[in-house]
Amino acid sequence: MPYLRIGESDMYSEITGDGEPVLLLHGGWCSLESLRAQSDALISDHRVAAFERPGHGRTADIDGDYDYPGMVADTLAYLGTIGVPSAHIVGYSDGAIIGLLLALDHPERVRSLTAISANLDPSGFTDSPGTVLKPPRRAKEEGPDRERMHYDRLSPDGPEHADVVLAKLFRLWTTEPHIKPADLARITAPVLVMAGDRDTVRPDHTLLIAASIPGAQLCLVPGTSHALVAERPELISALIEDFLRSAQ
Repeated sequence: MPYLRIGESDMYSEITGDGEPVLLLHGGWCSLESLRAQSDALISDHRVAAFERPGHGRTADIDGDYDYPGMVADTLAYLGTIGVPSAHIVGYSDGAIIGLLLALDHPERVRSLTAISANLDPSGFTDSPGTVLKPPRRAKEEGPDRERMHYDRLSPDGPEHADVVLAKLFRLWTTEPHIKPADLARITAPVLVMAGDRDTVRPDHTLLIAASIPGAQLCLVPGTSHALVAERPELISALIEDFLRSAQ
């Protein structure tokens, strides 16, 4: 069944391929379509699992605001529901933050972590062009983008609910997370930290994350923004595949 009961929500899920388990965690204001290229590349050698969080993709929204502890709880519940005790985590943006929190607080569930465009706190963002930190009114004024079109097509809440989701995400992004760089030294899993060199997350902040995790690998993808998974899908997929081979 494409939907699984996780907590109080019926969340859309996809599980394909065979091999060591990989869990894909999409970004905020994204669906699984944002990581489709990476999923397609990984399924030849891995069992790839992914789900859409409330208010994203094909999963209906919830009442109230979003928070990262709740997202971590949903992720752990999803892994339990599909019977995966631990997995290689590939997280993008909000998904990368969830991955960092899993690696910190639930190390037994994380075989490796690829953290793409993560931030430790709201100060990690820059005001560079293409930033995702836009109030809903500006996002609406600038017209539909790729993720807006996916939302309009996929959301069971209807296109008119998009601004509700964007408002909740904007509150989340400007108030959370609060991860101390020193705490990252507790991460024991192999980690690849990746971001665009023109990312919404400042390069020095990405460097801080990588430098704070023992043995972490760092990759700044040239000529890309926060949308690097869509801008250079083949390169991103190849980098992830290479890292996973070394982490197994």
